[in-house]
Parts: sequence; structure tokens; C-alpha cells
Amino acid sequence: MSGQKRSDTDEMTFAEHIDALRPHLVRGVLAILALAVAAFLCKGLLIDGVLFGPMSAGFPTNRLLVWMAGLAGIEFVPGIERMQLINTAMAGQFNLHLKISMVAAFCIGFPYLLWELWRFARPALTERELRGCRRFVFYVSAGFFAGLLFGYFIIAPLTIGFLSQYSVSEQVTNMIDVSSYLSTVLNVSIACAVVFQLPLLVYFLTRMGLVSSSFLKRYRRHAFVGLLVIAAIITPPDIFSLILVIIPLYWLYELSIRLSSRIERRDAADGAVAAAVISATSDEN
Repeated sequence: MSGQKRSDTDEMTFAEHIDALRPHLVRGVLAILALAVAAFLCKGLLIDGVLFGPMSAGFPTNRLLVWMAGLAGIEFVPGIERMQLINTAMAGQFNLHLKISMVAAFCIGFPYLLWELWRFARPALTERELRGCRRFVFYVSAGFFAGLLFGYFIIAPLTIGFLSQYSVSEQVTNMIDVSSYLSTVLNVSIACAVVFQLPLLVYFLTRMGLVSSSFLKRYRRHAFVGLLVIAAIITPPDIFSLILVIIPLYWLYELSIRLSSRIERRDAADGAVAAAVISATSDEN
């Protein structure tokens, strides 16, 4: 598929699709491995600066919370300052280093992976589908990084701050394993990156005729409840964090409705132009 465009009657077999996809996957994997090696060599920046950033008092979100508490006349000290991470496995720290290097490589190389997949699929698309998928890599990557940053800078520090100082009894001491901390940061960040793909998903569903703006408006309340459940899952169980997350999630849903309406209007205009051309051609004949 990555070579010349085939005609509608010239179909590729499954094996031919695999052969066409293989070089794109090989280039993508090699790029990720190269980025992983580079990330592995930047241990100080990656581990101390990025991974452990949300548990630092100097992290932008934590400083903002302290500033907001000061405006309200409340003395607030982030509980994360008292959090200590431990390692309970012989190869735990080395595995942590490998895992965070691979995750960082995937996040950085995500646009390139998308571009390779786009190069593979592009020859099979019609001219109309190509027009509808312009800047596909840019929009998907933008949504991915926006969600990733939102999860990392907003959700992760709130989650870590709440869970690290939560206690059911004074007789229980939190001894948090570093792998558990890593999973928390990665899970909330990746979850937000996926959720931020909602407008793009609605765009393609609308283009395929599976979703309409009227459908999205009709089930707006149901969507709000669903987004509320998602926000409650990926945030600490406090009302402030819940409100902070549900606002951008619901804004994404409203953006999806606007995007769907715009696509419907454009398709209707294109249909009217096509009908006019057909009518004029019929009159001439």
C-alpha cells in the first residue's frame, strides 16, 4: 500500500498488506529504540526531573496550590514533601530505568509512529477521504500531547499529593514502592492522553455517518454522567480535583458537538453543489 496507488479492482491479499506494512513498522520500532537509548542516557533529567517532578514542592502545580492557599489565608504544606519512595526488588531500580526510558521514547516518537502508519494507509484512501483526513498526524499528536501534559501537570500531582498523605490509622505508615509511584504517574497521564482524543473520534464517526450532532446533543446529560465517572476514576476522591478535571473533559464533549455540526454543514453544502452539477448536466443533455 505504501507504493503506487492500486485501482479499485486490484485488491491486495493479507500477505501483501503485511509485506507493505513491515517496513513502516521496522522504521517505527528502530526510531523508538534509538529514542529509548537516548532517554536511558539522560537518567538525571528523566528520573529526577520528569518522573519525580510531581512529588517535588517546586513543581508548578504544587507551587500554585501553595499560592492559592496563601490567598485564602490558609497555611498549606504539600504532603508529598514527606513522601519517601522505596525499592523492594533486586532489579527494581534498573527495571524502573528501562521502563521509563521506553515510555519516554514512545511519547516522543508518537508523531513519527503515526506518520508511518499514515504513509501505509494513505494510498488506499480516495481523494475525498484524503481531504477529510488532512493533518491527521498533527491533530492526533496535538490531542495526545495536550492530554499527556494535562494528566502530568494537573492530575498526577493531585493524585500523588492526596494518596501519599491519606491514612486510615496512625498505626499504618505509608511505604510506597517506586514501581507503584511510576504506575500512578503513567496511568493518569496516558489515560488523559486517550480521553483527549474524543473530538477526533467524533470527527471520524461523523464522517462515516455513525454519529450526528443531534445525537450528541440528545445524549449530552448521559455523556456528562459518563465523563463524571471517568473523572472520578482518574482523580483523587475530593471535589476540587473532580471539578478541575470534569471542566476540560466536558469542554471536549462540547467541542465534539461543534465539530460534528461543522462537518454536517460542510457535507450538506458539498451535496448541494454536486446535485446542482448533476442537474445542470442533465438539462444540457
